[in-house]
Amino acid sequence: MKGLDMIKLKQLANELRWDTLESVSKTGGHLSSSLGVNELTVALHYVFDMPEDDIIWDVSHQCYPHKILTGRRQRMSGLRQLGGISGFCKRKESKFDSFGAGHSSTSISAAQGMSVAKSMLNKRRNNCIAVIGDGAITGGMAYEAMNSAGYLRSRMIVILNDNGQVSLPTGTPSAGGTVPASQLSTYTSNLLVSKPFQDFRSFAKGFNKLLPEELQGINKRIDEYARGVVTGGTLFEELGFYYVGPVDGHDLDNLIPILEKLRDSPDDKPVLLHLKTVKGYGYPPAEQASDKMHGVAKFNLGTGAQIKKSGGNPSMTSIFANELINCATDDRTIVGITAAMPGGTGMDIFGRRFPKRTFDVGIAEQHAVTMGAGMACEGLKPFVCIYSTFMQRGYDQVVHDVAIQNLPVRMILDRAGVVGNDGPTHHGCYDLAYMGCIPNLTIMSPSDEIELKNMVKTCADFDDGPTVLRYPRGTGYGADKLQSLFGYELENDEIPAKGVTIPIGKGRIIRKPGGFQANGANTRGRERKDRVALLSIGTRLHEALIAAQEVEDANQDIGVTVADARFMKPLDIDLIRELADEHSVLITIEEGSIGGFGDHVMHFLTHDGLMDDGNLKFRPMVLPDKLFEAATQHEQYEEAGLNSRHIKGTIMKLTKKVNVPVLEEV
Repeated sequence: MKGLDMIKLKQLANELRWDTLESVSKTGGHLSSSLGVNELTVALHYVFDMPEDDIIWDVSHQCYPHKILTGRRQRMSGLRQLGGISGFCKRKESKFDSFGAGHSSTSISAAQGMSVAKSMLNKRRNNCIAVIGDGAITGGMAYEAMNSAGYLRSRMIVILNDNGQVSLPTGTPSAGGTVPASQLSTYTSNLLVSKPFQDFRSFAKGFNKLLPEELQGINKRIDEYARGVVTGGTLFEELGFYYVGPVDGHDLDNLIPILEKLRDSPDDKPVLLHLKTVKGYGYPPAEQASDKMHGVAKFNLGTGAQIKKSGGNPSMTSIFANELINCATDDRTIVGITAAMPGGTGMDIFGRRFPKRTFDVGIAEQHAVTMGAGMACEGLKPFVCIYSTFMQRGYDQVVHDVAIQNLPVRMILDRAGVVGNDGPTHHGCYDLAYMGCIPNLTIMSPSDEIELKNMVKTCADFDDGPTVLRYPRGTGYGADKLQSLFGYELENDEIPAKGVTIPIGKGRIIRKPGGFQANGANTRGRERKDRVALLSIGTRLHEALIAAQEVEDANQDIGVTVADARFMKPLDIDLIRELADEHSVLITIEEGSIGGFGDHVMHFLTHDGLMDDGNLKFRPMVLPDKLFEAATQHEQYEEAGLNSRHIKGTIMKLTKKVNVPVLEEV
């Protein structure tokens, strides 16, 4: 593409847009963010020479055009699929992916590190470009990086892709109104409409070139003074950046020569290029949608209508949000906090009912947690609603500001466990491990939608310390399955409208040997050696119940008890003692990594002496120590060995009902 003229570059950009649309319409994924940087992607690859030059895409959900231009067009049919390419940049996937991402606000730091390294290693070229959106730049790490870059005079170009879309979705009713959840967004918007500033500066630059050299220096100072008068100076300039803009991010005629001048500049001062773009640009259905078609399922290319399953059970996120509304209706001290993810956490639903009690703080998880701690100090009941994977960014605040002070902050972790097509940057695999080691926390995980409602109500009523409620991506099971598989007895075959408070630290036995209808005539598991206990936390209970029935159907002697732990902290030690005393095999099952629930149970078993006599076999079933790439959730749990057939296999092995070959025989 280096040899194309402007007419053909524009044609390429148009073809690239439709190639992106066609690909995403067949696979689903992040659409509008990619459409919004389509022309920018063409310009960057035309002006710079990757992989020698580095282009770092913040979050990198907007990288589809970049992937198509860098040799992966034929693989787009496998986008975010098992064995296919990632929906984000991945260094191991291509030499053109300079830096992997998935979380926000990391690009400027990475670009600075690369710039410093190139300089220290005396590399011939030093072009490092960070592309960051007006949402991602609200994250504190971006400011830490800009502060450092200006101070160290690191040669780099930061491209601010300003499309007015800070949260997902932007416009959710909240305490700040329906405007983007960022005062910075207001600030950059004011820069974008400062047409006199841009016209004056362009004129001054053009006029300056006509003057003798000794006057150019004087006029340069006049230009800098004038910019200060018109705009009050820009924040970015105060941080040590040379500010360029605003510039139309869809105008290749302007964009390419500006990038060329920045590329060829001998100055080491970092530059911020401020672009105005339209999210979903060039595709009317995306431009007109309230969420700009940010993340989509497969869709009709002609109409933009997404192809989704009709009907079905409500999502766990909506169940959480509606139960929180129930609690907040009776308790005016309940408030909700989200870090730029109102749609993903249910805060958009809560915000429509209680806008003045909904706080979207932008991409600022650290701030969200400590803000919640401050609210708790004054008597409010904050529900800090953050994806499990994003709570990792606020970990110190959980320890330092919440747990040590034992403040009753309710931390609601959506997307616990594996999440499917977004892959390893978005899995909520680690929360049971990283939260479980912190004193003072009460940690719970529901097995189904009724338990989710109950736990929301429990969190609302619990004021003796901080609570963590983690639940997975997905939908509820519905009344029929809750009764047939889980053993619920529902009045009028309907799921209760509201949750009830459950005892802290108390689990429940769901199924005894022989099933829900087992009676005194049941002969299963008469001897301890034939009794197996499955202790699940979270929604793997569904798979445990299926496995229990399949094992008993295949073996008339074995009796399987299935229990729902509900809580990891505090553990229900009475329930664990009962299971350990009455069964020869105890298996824990969780949607989490090594170091979580199973480790806590094993720690208790050993310290309580429940394994000392050698009559109890214990096995924790966890997500193995590996990264799970994009696939469906079922495929990922299959790879992890946590579906019903794997639980059944573990039971059969431990009860010696199958012969398992030793390693040497495999």
